[in-house]
Amino acid sequence: MRMRSRLLAAVTGTVLTVPAITLVGQAAPAAAAPSSLERVESEYQSSSPITSVVSSVVRHKVPLAKSFGPHPAQCDWVSYLRFRSADGPAKSSDADRILVAQPGVLEGAGAFESVAKNTIVKAAKQGKRIEFWALDRRSNCLEDHTGLTAATDKKSFDVAANYYFKGKPVNGKRFAGFTNNLDNIGKYGWLKNIGVKQTLEDQYAIMKADVPDQQTRKRKMLCGGHSLGGFITGYFAEWDFDGNRATTGDAGYNQCAGYFALDTGITSDLTAMSNSLNLPPGIKAMVQMPAIPKELGQVADLLYGLTDSVLPVLALPTLINPETLNLLALAALAADTDPHGVNALIDALPHNFNIDSTLRILLSKDYGTAITGQPNIRNIRATNQAVLGAIMDDNSMPFGILQSSVGMVAPGAPVVAKSFPLPDNLAKMMPMSAAAWGDNKKVAPSRIDGKTLYRWADYDQIKPNDTRTHPWQEVSSISELARNMSEPPLDFTEWYFPTSLFTSLMNRASPEAFAHRLYPNAALRAPMVTFQAGGGIGIDNPRGHGRLITLPGYNHLDVLTAAAKQNNGRPERVSENLAAMAVDPRSMN
Repeated sequence: MRMRSRLLAAVTGTVLTVPAITLVGQAAPAAAAPSSLERVESEYQSSSPITSVVSSVVRHKVPLAKSFGPHPAQCDWVSYLRFRSADGPAKSSDADRILVAQPGVLEGAGAFESVAKNTIVKAAKQGKRIEFWALDRRSNCLEDHTGLTAATDKKSFDVAANYYFKGKPVNGKRFAGFTNNLDNIGKYGWLKNIGVKQTLEDQYAIMKADVPDQQTRKRKMLCGGHSLGGFITGYFAEWDFDGNRATTGDAGYNQCAGYFALDTGITSDLTAMSNSLNLPPGIKAMVQMPAIPKELGQVADLLYGLTDSVLPVLALPTLINPETLNLLALAALAADTDPHGVNALIDALPHNFNIDSTLRILLSKDYGTAITGQPNIRNIRATNQAVLGAIMDDNSMPFGILQSSVGMVAPGAPVVAKSFPLPDNLAKMMPMSAAAWGDNKKVAPSRIDGKTLYRWADYDQIKPNDTRTHPWQEVSSISELARNMSEPPLDFTEWYFPTSLFTSLMNRASPEAFAHRLYPNAALRAPMVTFQAGGGIGIDNPRGHGRLITLPGYNHLDVLTAAAKQNNGRPERVSENLAAMAVDPRSMN
């Protein structure tokens, strides 16, 4: 039976204590420097057919300072998913290589499960026993996975639906519900200090704890991320953790042997996203984040601080908020436990503005449906797998950063071209069109009559003569996506994304950045590989450094979720090249 990790329950039943981590050079509020660091590791099982990789949750106790204010005790822990070869060393320091990955916005550690396992398997075929660490942000401590855990263990979607929607307890615990933005100010105000500085220190704490020797880290660790995680990694390379140029053993660039960018760029300059504007080369070179004076950086820091205080969690009234992000996991759970069952999620969903409007935004075929709610999307009949596909697939999901290429509605049930929020021909004319909308045509069910059954064809079931999509445009398995979005103990989505992380990334002239971001463009000192999804956010490798690998048919999430076996008969290119880099980082020069 699958076992999710619990905070203090190690596989051995013990709590391990390792040498102290000293987080130096920190101005309050900052993480406290504990006298010892508790470490808990719990293995977990999944239904993945890959049995040569051991998966576990690792948690380290890195307490926040009292100046952060009241916060839940579990938020004094930082966590990651550790993937390693089953026949490899148990001690991380003895692995041949370790890939450390930062997640993107609204993303958790579970999103890396496929790319992590596939990379480890391919490296093992070349005689290397490597590890992949998928980091989870500290703020994910606020999520309540009780219902998902119990439902996955019992392979019953109803257990989760009853817990989150109907108030039924699990093991004596009842779901406390989701908060609105007014509640968030008082309840989660401490998150205003979980910005780039604390995020980097959490990563450094984990790396130091599990690979104590700095020279070993510098030789064996590859640092990278997906989406926003690439920019976090860019900051990490440029960061000096004690703020002292005379001591560089703690500099971020001295912890990494190389860098990998998964549909992102390893840079601290967020204007790199302007690449997708398709500007002329001369103008593109001029678009860079300006170097502003320290005094202006202080003013910006104060203004951003007000935003972070009023909106500590990125939570919109609809579409993006904790309730809807949990809904994605529940859709995946239904598809994972009963893929051919019908309407499990649709029938269980409560009626409220947030959920009803989110369904309209994601699934409406035109403005009439989006505005009036007619035909009622809840009247559709669809398999659980088709519901997940309709939400996440690039032929349906309207927003590029949330798309994966997982197949198409199976033949037999009619679809029509979407014109909401934009028709395909108009969307392609918009700036950053691929980043915003993806690069594949959008369709929606056209017969919502409560009778017609919509089923799903997986990525490898698409026929060459299908006019709605093509086999080369489908690269991820719907069943694998369902598993990754519902089974890992640290989940795929992120309910409570701290607004301060984004605002602090935007201000490279903040007091914290002036004190610690001492090595601009430091990532360019080491080997680097940049993966660019054809339907992704379109970021090139910074200054042409390292190797740029373009991925036709891939969307933003596919760089994490693509299946090991591709429709063109070739190996999956992200994991193949990550494994090559793990074998020899210089191969990416």
